[in-house]
Amino acid sequence: MNTDTWIPGGLSPDKPNVARIYDYLLDGYHNFEIDRLVAEKMLKVYPDIRLGTYACRAFLRRVVNFLVEQGIDQFLDIGSGIPTVGNVHEVAQAANPAARVVYVDIDPIVVTHSKTMLKDNPNATIIRGDVGRPDQILNHAEVKNLLDFSRPVGVLLLLVLQAIGDDKEAYGAARTLCDALAPDSYIAISHGTRDNAPPEVVEQMEKLSAGTFTPVTERSRARLQPFFDGLELVEPGLVRLPLWWPEGPDDILLDRPERVLAFGGVGRKP
Repeated sequence: MNTDTWIPGGLSPDKPNVARIYDYLLDGYHNFEIDRLVAEKMLKVYPDIRLGTYACRAFLRRVVNFLVEQGIDQFLDIGSGIPTVGNVHEVAQAANPAARVVYVDIDPIVVTHSKTMLKDNPNATIIRGDVGRPDQILNHAEVKNLLDFSRPVGVLLLLVLQAIGDDKEAYGAARTLCDALAPDSYIAISHGTRDNAPPEVVEQMEKLSAGTFTPVTERSRARLQPFFDGLELVEPGLVRLPLWWPEGPDDILLDRPERVLAFGGVGRKP
């Protein structure tokens, strides 16, 4: 694909970006050579990372379908990344054409390209925002125009809280979002972890992450639990991603969930 059609003018694609690396690992085409180089290095360090990426995408699909079944018809997806196949609005609107979705991402490339893709969809939009500044997201005019916070909302924080290095700041961001929601809203969280990962893998992955646009802070399961304070965890709780509401015995890495270096869970606001 000619990248000139989706890169904002004046932006130099010389620094790797987690969202574009993720896109490449999903076999997408909205990525640069620098992203592909870093992704290939990651695959050499931990070959399961591509399967893990697909497991993350499958988790998103299962979560959105679950939330639609609970009657959720409006979604706030923070840290949405490059809009590849199977994005939130596609999954939600397949089940409920009236479902409304606001995407949020910090990367101007993600925002520019997503706006192009969503221009003919009146029930979906994207804004540029930082998960570390949730008040600015909640008060954004486009968010308030499309989402009604007096009614239940599904908030998706998938592989994004790891962009906040300080635990207190990360917990505070999740708490601010939770406080803004009506009862019977849901917050879904997935997050990278070092738990059970070989030390040499952790060390090399940290070095690669440090050179990206948004370095990642991985957390143990114990450090992830406070993100759900004040919420009622949906069964089976905070688990490796393949174990959350699997669809069948052939689900990706369902037989070896520890190979996915991420936990996930969904909490309901009472």
